[in-house]
Formats: sequence, structure tokens, C-alpha cells
Amino acid sequence: MKRLALPLILAAGLGLSACASLAPYGAQQGPRGQGYSEQRIESNRYRVTYNGVGAPGPVADYALLRAAELTTQEGYDWFEVTQRWTDGRPDSAGGVRPSVGVSYGSGRSSGRYGSYSSSGVGVGLGLNFSGPSPTSTSLEVVMGRGAKPDRPEAYDARGVRDALRRN
Repeated sequence: MKRLALPLILAAGLGLSACASLAPYGAQQGPRGQGYSEQRIESNRYRVTYNGVGAPGPVADYALLRAAELTTQEGYDWFEVTQRWTDGRPDSAGGVRPSVGVSYGSGRSSGRYGSYSSSGVGVGLGLNFSGPSPTSTSLEVVMGRGAKPDRPEAYDARGVRDALRRN
């Protein structure tokens, strides 16, 4: 019975942590709430932010979806992401970075019954039992009309909106 206790406790903890997940898509409610917000920088330039809980991928998708919706609402056809931040850092520094610790130790000891030596290697893995953590993605976007530019960070607003609303 004791052998089952630890796995059951871990499973229950993971199940409870899954309850605190990304809320349904919508406008941000309150200063610490989940959802999107935007700030107009120039007539065709906005900063769009999505605050959520959990993995950065779905939060980034919601930020793109809001940029696409805002682009069409403002009467534009496409938008280009000029800057991107994840959790307040440039996107290239964002995301989850797993880490593993390795240590080695050895020793000698002499005692009443003789001497001995030992050595060992340890590997550590960090586990998060506090549940999903808050994450945010901010995009600075420039909007335009007509044909979408042939650049990697330029998006067709209607295409992005339609693709991400299905998910």
C-alpha cells in the first residue's frame, strides 16, 4: 500500500495543477488577469500583449490571433511583427530551458574496522509542483493594406484569424 501512496499523491498534484490553465480567449480582466490588451503606438502600429498561464506556445498563438483581429478591425489586410517578447524578454531568450545537474564525489575513511573509499555520481532533475506559471507574449506590429510583403514576419490577417480561431 505504501508503494502506491507516492504515485497517487503525484498524480493528484499534477491533476490539480492542470486545473489552473489558459483561460478562454478574450480581453484581459484586471491588471493580473488572463487575456489580451493592446496599445496604439502610431496610426498603423500597435503593441499587442496576451497574458496567460502555462506553456508559451498557446499564449503566443493568442497574441497572434489578437493582432490579426485588430488588423482587420482597423481596416488593414496584413500585419508584420517588428518585435516580439516572451515573459518580458526578446523571444529568442524566452521559452522553457530544461536543466540537469550532475555531480561527482569521492572519499576515503579509516575506522575501527579498516578503511574504505567510495565515489558516486548524481543527476538531478527539477520538477515544478506549483502548477502552470504565468506567461505573456507581446508583439509590436505594423499594419498595411494590399498585398502582404514577402517577409517571414509578415502575416495575412484574415488567414491567421481563420486558422487560429479553429483551434
